[in-house]
Amino acid sequence: MHKLYPGISTPEAETGPCRGRVETLQWQIALRALRLQCNVVVDWGVWSRAERETCREEARATGARVVLCVLDVPFDELWDRVSRRNAELPVGTFDISRADLLRWSKLFEPPTAEELALYDRQIHPAITALT
Repeated sequence: MHKLYPGISTPEAETGPCRGRVETLQWQIALRALRLQCNVVVDWGVWSRAERETCREEARATGARVVLCVLDVPFDELWDRVSRRNAELPVGTFDISRADLLRWSKLFEPPTAEELALYDRQIHPAITALT
């Protein structure tokens, strides 16, 4: 986002129109790749069940298997990792504050067992090792 829109602030990137445009374009490309029988990894903002449901249903409509990988990391560990990242930011990379991370962690809706049951089973060893 920050490379496409230099100087954009984190709040603007989060709630402004840019994010929606970028994610819509990414999703259109992902669906096209799925129709071509390519693997796709969505690694952005599917923090709510409603967002995940939309992605799952649209991906399934292409005939794809859909796997959800959730890495359940405690907040303190996340902050430790982000702090190390922040200490070595490359030029053009945005800083993540503890307040931002805390706010984002409260927005995330962890999937329930019921929701997880709606996804295909993870069969790739690399994915299975992560969960």
